Amino acid sequence: MRIAFRFKPVPFVATLVLVILGIALGRWQDRRAEEKMAVAAELAGGSTAAPLVLGAQSIEPQHAQFRRVTATGTFVPDWPVYLDNRPHDGRAGFYVLMPFRIDGTAMHVLVARGWLPRDVADRQRIAPYPTPQGTITITGVAKPGAGHVMELGDAPPVQAGAIVQNADAAKVAAASGLQLQPFVLEQTSADGSERVLLRDWPKPDLGVDKHRGYAFQWYALALTALLFFIISGLNIGKSSGTKTDQ
Repeated sequence: MRIAFRFKPVPFVATLVLVILGIALGRWQDRRAEEKMAVAAELAGGSTAAPLVLGAQSIEPQHAQFRRVTATGTFVPDWPVYLDNRPHDGRAGFYVLMPFRIDGTAMHVLVARGWLPRDVADRQRIAPYPTPQGTITITGVAKPGAGHVMELGDAPPVQAGAIVQNADAAKVAAASGLQLQPFVLEQTSADGSERVLLRDWPKPDLGVDKHRGYAFQWYALALTALLFFIISGLNIGKSSGTKTDQ
């Protein structure tokens, strides 16, 4: 049996492009998975570390991100903001955001107080919920924001009592004139409102397995292209031989 390989320039170039593309995209997905694993480690570390006590000084987001934080002060009840399209267990509702003034300072932190169901008859109506009066201490987790949802058309302005799709500390600070820490405190502590404002916060889906699956698919594409080029180029034939007379 004789095995020969027929080299064809055009299939070779196409195969080379697919192999390079598959490996490059596979490595990119691997890096994305590593980044998500680093975030998961940051979350785990932040949940076990001592709480960060908020005061008058602004804290850089990267120093507070995913850490447990605590603050003593008072809520600013006349500046709530409601984030729409935040379902919970299949029910439509809002996230309630409210500034919290840190005691003895002009600094505030924007607190995600919890989830509130939407009125099915009138989506503009906000059901009543209690807000603690006076000085209290709250704890929670510092997050870059309260989540982002897709919105169509022009976004309504952020203002006191507004129902909006998205808002963050920077937008609320600009609209209210309040000095705010550059992150959101996702409240986990009880303050007497937890029977109305649910704090069953969703855990972040980091998608590590998704990125690993995508990486496997890209590597498989590169390998398949290479094998196809090799197999399609093989020319297998019978070798000819001569008989000798006895």
